[in-house]
Amino acid sequence: MQAKVFKVPAGGPQDVSGIDQLIQSGAFQPQDVITILGKTEGNGCVNDFTRGYATLALKVYFADKLGVSLEEAGHRISPIMSGGTEGILSPHFSVFCAENAGKGDGKSPRLAIGAARTREFLPEEIGRMAQVLETARAAREAMAAAKITDAKEVHFVQIKCPLLTAARIEDAYHRGYTVATHDTYESMGFSRGASALGIALATGEVQEADLSDEKICHDWSLYSSVASTSAGIELMHNEILVMGNSTAWGGDLVIGHDVMADAIDADAVKRALVNAGLDFGWRPAEEQAQRIVNVYAKAEADPTGFVRSRRHTMLDDSDINQTRHARGVVGGVIAAIVGDPMVYVSGGAEHQGPAGGGPVAAIVRDRWVG
Repeated sequence: MQAKVFKVPAGGPQDVSGIDQLIQSGAFQPQDVITILGKTEGNGCVNDFTRGYATLALKVYFADKLGVSLEEAGHRISPIMSGGTEGILSPHFSVFCAENAGKGDGKSPRLAIGAARTREFLPEEIGRMAQVLETARAAREAMAAAKITDAKEVHFVQIKCPLLTAARIEDAYHRGYTVATHDTYESMGFSRGASALGIALATGEVQEADLSDEKICHDWSLYSSVASTSAGIELMHNEILVMGNSTAWGGDLVIGHDVMADAIDADAVKRALVNAGLDFGWRPAEEQAQRIVNVYAKAEADPTGFVRSRRHTMLDDSDINQTRHARGVVGGVIAAIVGDPMVYVSGGAEHQGPAGGGPVAAIVRDRWVG
């Protein structure tokens, strides 16, 4: 197997023309698509319907290409849409493909990808241990599909998870159950946090005995250094994409990662690029920048209200949610280093890296291959 990743500009949530052009050119086959990870231009909040719009557009397109139903198309391509392109972030899709061609040499680790999904969650399970445990199970399944046997070779795990709405909360109470929170926006954080802890459990970064409902979104000492989770209204299960390196895979792509300690931790972004195979000084040279396929990162406003001892006001803005500020900041930091604003930055980093920071990963093309 070998992995291919294509970064495709999007003129809007419904714009699949770039994907169609690549397929028409023979760059990849529709049946080889494992997951499509997208950044859409909505607000990234509970009522961000650009995620569902993009998901529907992709399902319709691939249902036609694959000759299957919309439901089956969704299963086949596992779309993961993240809303919010604040600042200079540019809307786009990352198309992840696994081709049944080439093979690993047993020596050089190459990008390996695996996808899985959880069962559907009940409203009362969102943001609680049921979501943690089921996410861990599905993440291990995705790791096995990617032929990654060592958790240390997992460099980024992207998850799309559900959230609570007023109707979903009412459904739980009607059946005699409570929910993690009555605040629909806050439920996004609980779902992201529980999903991230599921990844930490799957990779051995935390132990099940250390986890409980009460620690989710409260004990920030517990986190994953590779999880990236995004909540949305358009699903009730978790979609999981594991990215790592494995000598069982061929191709010319390598992934590396690091953890940003705060929103302006440019050094962590650089270390992720170096970890993926680039060697540079202040910023990558033009030839090196062209080898960068994409950069993926999490972002959040530091909950202490300070960044490097300087007070910030992101948590006090009643007009614009802090996740939107954070995406804009981290997107600018990464874009300044790689010279491209079309990068993936997701807001809300509960249990995803240390408080105020978050994982960052880079997929790079090996200069010695091809």
